[in-house]
Amino acid sequence: MKVSIGQIAVTADKAANLAMIAKSVEEAGNAGANLIVFPEMAMWFKHSLDQAFIENAENIPGPFSTALDELAAKHSIAIAAGMIEAVANENRVYNTIYVTSASGKAIGTYRKMHLYDAFGLRESDVIAPSNAVDPVVFELEGTKFGLMTCYDVRFPESARLLVDAGAEVLLVPAAWTPGVRKEDHWETLVRARAIENTSYVVASNQSAPLSTGSSMIVDPMGIIVAQLMEGPETRSAEISPSRVAAVRAANPCIANRRFQVNRAARILA
Repeated sequence: MKVSIGQIAVTADKAANLAMIAKSVEEAGNAGANLIVFPEMAMWFKHSLDQAFIENAENIPGPFSTALDELAAKHSIAIAAGMIEAVANENRVYNTIYVTSASGKAIGTYRKMHLYDAFGLRESDVIAPSNAVDPVVFELEGTKFGLMTCYDVRFPESARLLVDAGAEVLLVPAAWTPGVRKEDHWETLVRARAIENTSYVVASNQSAPLSTGSSMIVDPMGIIVAQLMEGPETRSAEISPSRVAAVRAANPCIANRRFQVNRAARILA
């Protein structure tokens, strides 16, 4: 199957962001892609975390998720995209990945587990962390995909839980903040998650100037099969479950493992 990355420069203008998404979806659909992955917070984003994130959050279903459903159905392509999710009776909002099928039906949501309280920022001031125990895995065209978000990639346990749940491809929407050595960290961590889990990783990052760009698709051997530069772009690549199976047969590190991650005990106070 074919997977696309929609690397866009997200702004605080929802209509403009949706227009960029629509353009990328059309390009991916014309390229024959089965799925396109957009960055974290593709719905709305700005520099610095403040009350505006809460004010611009939306429910699911809501205007943004409904628009994604309509685009998916129009172009017959599944879509995964980041948004800010409002939830009743919550003081904070969720950093959520919404996934809709090629027929425009919701097939999965993932609320970010690990919040970016690092490098001088505090995501937890406005975003609530997910306390869900079960990993989010869904299937398309006979291939199983697992969901992570941005900072989650720094936590190997997050990826391993998805692989233990059957994931062959890890989707990592991100808004990777620029900074000292950050571009190097991004590529190193994405490739490491692919190598240690013998899985594809589809890492879709926001483009410059608010993020570093360099979205990529990495195969189960850690080979970068597609990599974008810093600007907006839509790029596609073929992925194959048979490639995952072949790599896991040659390098059975998951089967050879002598311990497991305990899902029930993974939420820390």
